[in-house]
Amino acid sequence: MKTPPERLADGLRALGLELAEAQRERLLAYLDLLQRWNRAYNLTAVRDPAAMVERHLLDSLAIAPYLPPGALLDLGSGGGLPGVPLAIAEPRRPVTLLDRSGKKVRFLRQCRLELGLEGVEVVQGDASAGGEARFEVVTARAVAPLATLIPMAAPRLRPGGELLAHKGERVAEELAELPEGVAAALERHELPGAGGDGRSILIRYRRD
Repeated sequence: MKTPPERLADGLRALGLELAEAQRERLLAYLDLLQRWNRAYNLTAVRDPAAMVERHLLDSLAIAPYLPPGALLDLGSGGGLPGVPLAIAEPRRPVTLLDRSGKKVRFLRQCRLELGLEGVEVVQGDASAGGEARFEVVTARAVAPLATLIPMAAPRLRPGGELLAHKGERVAEELAELPEGVAAALERHELPGAGGDGRSILIRYRRD
């Protein structure tokens, strides 16, 4: 059985992502933090280290090739997914992690401190409360259905900015709930899912 570092290296090669050794070590240090804090804070239902590499690190990094340049907001960041892995992979990109849960915000601030994520800002707040249109890209993973998520994210995007929503098997149902014009304007990309099962879907919405 392969170790988490070996699984990470294999997965990065499959995604076509080249990260320095220090970045790979930082990704694994993040998983270690997630495991330790998970015992008390219940940040993720995934507890097996090998599965965490695939479902958390690689699944988050799979959207990296689709990110437009500029400031990124991770909406409803939770345990930092996909925001923390993306911040590690792209240390020059300004990244804001937003979550309303005090315990999750405490964890994210600890991640920022221990992992040396100088370009990361952690904010406690409600994703549905609106916000300033200052981001080129908003990411969201398991936050809300598209019919709720798009109007939640759009006010935070600059004109021409993009929402990248990470979705799973229910994506067809969510698309069916949208007005026809909105659904037709979305892009859909299949991503390597957890364990390579191909069931991870990226939905891209562009603000006019």
